[in-house]
Parts: sequence; C-alpha cells; structure tokens
Amino acid sequence: MAQELSQKLIVLADAAKYDASCASSGAPQRSSKGRTGLGATNGTGICHSFTPDGRCVSLLKILLTNFCLYDCQYCINRRSSSVPRARFTPEEVVELTLSMYRRNTISGLFLSSGIIRSSDYTMEQLVRVARLLRHTHEFRGYIHLKTIPDASPELIREAGELADRLSVNIELPTDAGLTRLAPEKNVGSIHTAMNTIHQGVEAAAERGAPRFTPGGQSTQMIIGADDSDDHTILHRAQSLYGDFRLKRVYYSAFSPIPQSPNSVPLAPPPLMREHRLYQADFLMRGYGFRAEELLSSRRQLDLDIDPKLAWALDHREHFPVDLNRAEPMMMARVPGLGMTSVHRLIELRRERRIRYADVARLRCVLDRVTPFIVTQDYRPRGDGIESAALRQSLNTPRPSQLALW
Repeated sequence: MAQELSQKLIVLADAAKYDASCASSGAPQRSSKGRTGLGATNGTGICHSFTPDGRCVSLLKILLTNFCLYDCQYCINRRSSSVPRARFTPEEVVELTLSMYRRNTISGLFLSSGIIRSSDYTMEQLVRVARLLRHTHEFRGYIHLKTIPDASPELIREAGELADRLSVNIELPTDAGLTRLAPEKNVGSIHTAMNTIHQGVEAAAERGAPRFTPGGQSTQMIIGADDSDDHTILHRAQSLYGDFRLKRVYYSAFSPIPQSPNSVPLAPPPLMREHRLYQADFLMRGYGFRAEELLSSRRQLDLDIDPKLAWALDHREHFPVDLNRAEPMMMARVPGLGMTSVHRLIELRRERRIRYADVARLRCVLDRVTPFIVTQDYRPRGDGIESAALRQSLNTPRPSQLALW
C-alpha cells in the first residue's frame, strides 16, 4: 500500500470509530503472520458486524473524508476542530476495499463521510464508490453506506439499489438538542431521508420490484451530549421503529474530545448507561416490551440491574409465572429466560408437564429465574418477599453467572 494511502487510512479509519451504527462484535484478534491461512481481524479500519442470520463479518470502516462544512458541537470532525484531515478519492476507497477483500481480510465496506461542497456532491461520491464496486468490479461483498440527509431522493434511491444497508443518523434524541448543538442540521430532512429509504424497502418487498437495501436501514443516537433522559431516548427509538421500520437503533455514549466546546459535557456518561439502553432496545424489538412499560415510574434505567429484572421487580403482581400454563410472551418476561429457552419449554410442555429439572437443564441462571416461576414440582418459598430484598439478593455478584437476561 502506498505511503500516502496508508496515512489517509490511519486518519480516516480513526475518524470513523465514533459511528456506532456498524456494531462491533468483539471478535478476538487473529493474524495470518507467521502461520498458514489468509486474513486478519486486527487491521487498521477493520470492524466486526453481525448479519441478520447471526454471522460475524469483518468490514473496512472508514470515512471518505473527515473534512466537513458543519460545526456540530459533539463531533470530533466538526469544522472548527483541529484534528488532522484527509480525503480519499472514490477510486482509492475501491482500491482499498478490493485489496483487503482479495487478501481475505474483510467481507465488505462501511463508508461514511463528512459533508464537503454540498450534500448532493458528498452523496454522489459515496454512491460512486458503490457503483464502481458493483458495476465495474462486480463486487458481491457487503456494502453499508451512510446516507447524507439533505441529498436528493434520486441519489438516496440509487444508493439503496447498490448497498446492502443504508443508515441515516438521527444524531440526538430530541429536536431541541439537535437545534442547539447542530443548528446546520434539520430533523425534517433526516426524517425525509429515512422515509425515502423506507418507501424503497417497501416497494422492493412487492413482487417484481428491484433489489433495494435488503439489510434495511439503521440509525444512531448520541447519548449524554445533551440532557435527554432514558425515557425520552427509548420513546424516540420506539417511534423510529414504528414510523420507518428501522432494523436497529444504535446508541453511542458521548465521548468528550480535545478542545470540546462548553456547549457539551466535559465528562462522558457511564458506559453502563449505553449498555442498559441496548438491553432495553432489545426487549422492545424482541420481547414485546413498550418503552412506557420499561420506564413507567422513572425517567432513567437502573444501572445496577438490567431492564428486564427491573420491570419484573416493579410488577410482582404478574409473578410467579406458571410455566405449564402461561402464554409464551409472558414466559419470555421472566428474568433469566430468553426466547430460545421459552421455545424449548413450549415444545416440552406439548409432551408433558414441565418440572424444575427441565428448567435447570436450560443452563439459565437459576438464581434469577426461580423467584419468578412455578413448575409442577416447584413454587418459590418467598412469594411475599419484598422487591427491595429480592433485588438485593439477585444483585449480589456471582463470578460464574454473567447472563444478560
């Protein structure tokens, strides 16, 4: 790789790390150096993302450029920032992508960009990368493009025909926060871009329609850059899922940057807050919870216990759940039971009554499950134990019990 291209990669891969809408898998580092095989997972600009069927893929995650016309106060690449700047040409991005793909280092590309010249010009550069890869080089790997909200619908639609996934960042949880910290951006144009993608996905679902971003669309909210609480954040995510049928909302804890303006906090929020929001989001997407259920009596998620356990402790009237009688979605609300375990129990009870030993064989964290269930041969002793005492006992760390649910 040429020295100049290598230096650009260092700058623009580092600049892309703040975009969380390409989720990291936490895959172990593996290198081909000194051993048989091709590919590595620890190269500059390489991130790891999960596909809808659970596969982990390595992506080249970069910005086309970190030059930007906008001066968003929470962004390290804002116009007034003193960070080193660089810019790829579309041809250089194509060269990097193909080179890494042929070496079995990556399976695809995640490409975003600062805004240069105009929104349409920037979007055309991103689309040109995808067009060259798909049409000129017949690239069949994964492509995720970050959509520029103010770009023309024609460019967004072309991007959707070329990319596997598109994303439009909502940036902040409230319109007021966006107006205060990013006055050059407009929430109306963000929603318009999301709707353009949504309409394209809906049209593609009709028989005979052309391929359009089969991986759907996602977005990102920055957490802790303004004073939005978790109640506001989850309700905003819920409305985005409903209005635009998003695949994912990603949450990114605000990270103070050198020479941060006084308009943003000087300290980051607890990373556990970001984690709890992801857990709550997962409950909304996969377990039938509503935002108003998870935060019915408070504005913030608990940091010391997960949202599912917090809900169960706040709604003891629904427990214990009889695993031989309950509806599947109510069983899934039992702390410690995931959907896979629930499906196994449903299959089992078609054959016979569920016993305590059947639950134990699920390899779930029994200490979390047992206060909330009834089986043929088991009922919790302390049905009347107060939630505060139960919370304290369940919150006692156990080295071998680190389950999410």
